[in-house]
Amino acid sequence: MMSLGKIKSFYASFRKNGDLAELIGVILGDGNIEKYPRTERLTISSNSNNQGFIKRYSLLIQKVIGKYPSIKKQKTNCIKIYLYEKHLSKRFGIPAGNRSNIAWKIPKWIWNTRKYLIRYLKGLYEAEGSFSVHKPTYTYKLFFTNSNRSLLNSTYQALLIIGLKSAHLEKSRVTVSKKIDVFGLKELLGFRNY
Repeated sequence: MMSLGKIKSFYASFRKNGDLAELIGVILGDGNIEKYPRTERLTISSNSNNQGFIKRYSLLIQKVIGKYPSIKKQKTNCIKIYLYEKHLSKRFGIPAGNRSNIAWKIPKWIWNTRKYLIRYLKGLYEAEGSFSVHKPTYTYKLFFTNSNRSLLNSTYQALLIIGLKSAHLEKSRVTVSKKIDVFGLKELLGFRNY
């Protein structure tokens, strides 16, 4: 099967571009890489009502990895987008297994290129972001919520780098709350525009 090209014998590094940056962001938010004896499985979870998310990230996985993932509805209101392939954690630079306590640093190739940093933030916010408007009190918020402190810190630093001085770091989230910045970031990321 290898000689016929039906099974890969070589696993090249992923091309460093905006698609990879965004996919890394969404994996860090709603994804997981599991290690098995002969392969690894990438899984991204989504609410089954969010068809735009499911379509976008299924296609993005196909663009980056080169094969279309499987999509499976769970008993709950959850959809799992997944695929199996060798060396995923190494090629993404994301450890397999539980990442709640890893010390995460944004890769330099993303950090040093503004357009890649924005795509990376888009992936994070699509996975773990929320937008809130409370008109009676003129309150506007865009949140990124996560339990990994180093991921929160790096997200906060990335927002400062792209010019959002109103961002502030809290215990389990990063909040942007100045109306002009909230709508500016929402537009810059194309947040929930599928």
